[in-house]
Amino acid sequence: MTAPKTTPLYECHLAANAKIVDFAGWSMPIHYGSQLKEHEIVRADAGMFDVSHMCVLDITGADAKSFLRGLIANDVERLAFEGKALYSGMLTPEGKVIDDLIVYLTHYGYRVVVNAGTADKDIAWMLEQAKGQDVQIHVRRELAMIAVQGPNAIEKACKVLHEEWEATVKSLKVFQGMPFGMVEDGWFIARTGYTGEDGLEIMLPAEEAPLFWNALVSVGVAPIGLGARDTLRLEAGMNLYGHDMDETISPLQAGMGWTIAWEPADRDFIGRKALEAEKSTGVAFKQVGLVLEGRGVLREGQIVEVVGVGQGVITSGTFSPTLKHSVAIARVPVATNAETDTVQADLRGTLTDVRIVKMPFVRNGKKVFA
Repeated sequence: MTAPKTTPLYECHLAANAKIVDFAGWSMPIHYGSQLKEHEIVRADAGMFDVSHMCVLDITGADAKSFLRGLIANDVERLAFEGKALYSGMLTPEGKVIDDLIVYLTHYGYRVVVNAGTADKDIAWMLEQAKGQDVQIHVRRELAMIAVQGPNAIEKACKVLHEEWEATVKSLKVFQGMPFGMVEDGWFIARTGYTGEDGLEIMLPAEEAPLFWNALVSVGVAPIGLGARDTLRLEAGMNLYGHDMDETISPLQAGMGWTIAWEPADRDFIGRKALEAEKSTGVAFKQVGLVLEGRGVLREGQIVEVVGVGQGVITSGTFSPTLKHSVAIARVPVATNAETDTVQADLRGTLTDVRIVKMPFVRNGKKVFA
């Protein structure tokens, strides 16, 4: 067994009395004392996450655009201006999800951010697909990444960023990111996140990360662990790789149909033929949100019974700190009708009525489903 890897902020976590766990081969903070309090801070004010375990790649070369147009299900042709970002699945030829990722258009090529646990296989897959093309894939492990999230996140972050960057940072549109300072300096700031709140994801040189982290603490941005990150993303109805989708699941069954660019019809991305065949024969399952407003907690792996229709499964479930009851993401038979069908979750052998709702459950700190 190899020891878990550590991020450039590991000593900062220890100094803040974090509880450290092994996450995808990395020693990461699960909380700093109270997961519930950390969740509430992000919904009400501003918190920050060390996401340096995620992997940043820069893709350049004359064939970079055509390479990405074939590699992922969404279409980088849609990136209409420098800094624009898109979310996509990267699929197997069988139309299953290798990973979900974000791609930014930059003046030098493309920046891609992939998940920590899948980074090695992602890079190997990309290198294999790039053979014979003028494409360079630069793995940027010298960068750290800090996500600052919450209604006051951008305002507080700007207090400790370079003063001359403030206007540009505040002008960033949602799902837009760009380099700041000289490209070789390594700073890249994006208005993206994984919590359902506004905020920034800031990539910066590893050696500068502890100083910046401590500066954020000094202006009232609280360190937040992976525990709260999971409850926040679930309230926001956001997938987690390895739970809500993986290499056995089609994006059409994982609520990712909106990320597939079917037009133009002649763009032959990896997995397209398999997805077209799946659509033709009929998609078997769909993703839904579940709400349990009574006692009990919905958990990953629990069976979902749709009376007279069939069985599904909960892929992510938790107690929602914002709503004060349990919510879940589930995969159920596509014929399930939220208006008429009785849906029950198997809670420790007891079939318990649950309600299907449209996700997200929470946006900007407020309940959003009927």
